[in-house]
Amino acid sequence: MQGKHLYEYAIIRVVPRVEREEFINVGVLLCSKKDKYLKCMVYLDERKIKMLDPDVDLDLFRSYMDSILEICNGEASNHPISFQDAASRFRWLTAARSSMIQTSNPHSGLSDDLDKTLNDLYRQYIK
Repeated sequence: MQGKHLYEYAIIRVVPRVEREEFINVGVLLCSKKDKYLKCMVYLDERKIKMLDPDVDLDLFRSYMDSILEICNGEASNHPISFQDAASRFRWLTAARSSMIQTSNPHSGLSDDLDKTLNDLYRQYIK
């Protein structure tokens, strides 16, 4: 991919106890509609999550992250949204919800290299 690419990104958050509104950033979604690009990177820092809720069900969060990755990649054959285009999957994944998995509002930017931008955002916000 050469030239400038318009993209949107959102941070994926784990909210172990929704009523407390505390969260840990665990991933980044990056989408470029024109380039039909949608990728995400995820890392569950279990130690940090357990600091917010020592009784948290980490297997549940692992399952949610697996689903997000499958939907992002269009691989969740049991989920109809997986068959949509990249931009539609991004919109669905970033839709506002009051749940244990949330995303930031989408932010936009320009990139010369979408994969590098995804890696940079991941290092900046997650690791």
